[in-house]
Formats: sequence, C-alpha cells, structure tokens
Amino acid sequence: MAVQVVGRSMMTSDLTPHQAKSVGAGGWVVSFLPGRTLTIEQATAALQAAEAVAAVNALAGQVGLTAMETVGLATQESPWGEPEPCTALQRVFRRGFAER
Repeated sequence: MAVQVVGRSMMTSDLTPHQAKSVGAGGWVVSFLPGRTLTIEQATAALQAAEAVAAVNALAGQVGLTAMETVGLATQESPWGEPEPCTALQRVFRRGFAER
C-alpha cells in the first residue's frame, strides 16, 4: 500500500483508483468523499482506508463474499468469546514445536 503525492497537488495510490486533490489553503478533496474538504492528514487516511477496502475485497473474494459482507460479519462479536492470553512460556513452548 503506497499513497503517493504527485506535484504537491494530487495524491494517488497503486491499489485504488481513488484520488485526492489539493484545493488550496491546505485543503484536500477525495474522490469518494464529495463535498468534504480535508486536511492532508485526513486525505491520506481516506486513501489508506480505500486501499484497505481494496485489500479486503481481494481477500473476501477468496471466500466467496463481498467486501461489505466481510466487514459486516467480521465486526460482529465472536460467538466463541475472547481468546485467553498466551503466557511467554506457552509462546516459547509452541515455537519449539513449530520448529520441529
């Protein structure tokens, strides 16, 4: 994932077709957020979010879901509850078996 600033006036990404453009006075607009003026930090975060969605979409397709379905299902609380924390000794023990 790499958001790139082009000529101080545009941000692009190699993972999404969305872009951000400078509108002067430190303001930026993002292609999928019409009507909003953002800071450069916010515009960068928006493009990074678009990149993350593209990554989720690719992974979701591998299990036969859309990105929206995957996000919706993954944000649900796990019916199995929270995993118990692993102690340092357990991690060392597990690592030893993984190396065999």
